[in-house]
Amino acid sequence: MPLSTPRIAAGPAALAIFAVLACPAFGATQASAATPAILPAVDMEAVVLAAQIDPRRADTTLTPGAKDSVLAVERALQARNLLDARWVDGYFGTTTITAYSAYQRSLGYSGLAANGLPGASSLTALGQGRFTVTRVIGPGARVQRDGYVVDARTQAMLTETERLLGFRLVLSQGSYNPGGDPTSAGTHDGGGVVDIDVGGMSADTRTAVARALRQVGFAAWIRNPAQGDWPWHIHAAAISDTDLSTQAQNQTGDYYLGFDGLAGHGPDDGPRIPIHTWEDYQRTH
Repeated sequence: MPLSTPRIAAGPAALAIFAVLACPAFGATQASAATPAILPAVDMEAVVLAAQIDPRRADTTLTPGAKDSVLAVERALQARNLLDARWVDGYFGTTTITAYSAYQRSLGYSGLAANGLPGASSLTALGQGRFTVTRVIGPGARVQRDGYVVDARTQAMLTETERLLGFRLVLSQGSYNPGGDPTSAGTHDGGGVVDIDVGGMSADTRTAVARALRQVGFAAWIRNPAQGDWPWHIHAAAISDTDLSTQAQNQTGDYYLGFDGLAGHGPDDGPRIPIHTWEDYQRTH
């Protein structure tokens, strides 16, 4: 007895199924059209670090691990006619800083929010349809410490420094202090920068404090009266704080390049330890 041929119902659903089975290419096209494109990722930590270091050195030297992310940011700035194509090179130099600041202002930001360092909100907006943002960082809320204002990220870094040392630190100057001590040259105008009171400390203790500050991610130096019109203190700038003033950005860049953070660009006179950010420290402790 011959095998019978299966009967296929002639309803709309059955016809649709038959059409897809008969035309696999059509079905694959429909499926792929529904799959969203995968956007490249921009590492915010790497981009912010590059924006501090790159302007302080020759533009033939790139920040390790930052090139692809910086290129994505620069291409997005170029697409908005804020950066000429010749500067799309993976180097977050002064021209890219200026272009990014212009982009921040185009979003309605001003002051520290338009300092040229990519913040989480501006970077996310810049990346719409072009890239996603990973390893997001930010200064957090502003809080009080010793009668001064600092941001939450800086406060957390100071608290960890105190845990390492086993004693409390007292500030002699805080952050967000425009028009404050003129000898600070604008470094305290934004976030992330503090001065530590070292009155009564021995030389060894001062060095231990500077080392602990560096361990958690500060660019920190012991300052003495011979360097300027100031008393003994430790000046500390939180690397990659996105609220850093321009002057403090320059200091953190100089720290990576082995300088003392002063106008004369002398050699770093602080304790030598591997340099890393607060986020690096948190991942390894």
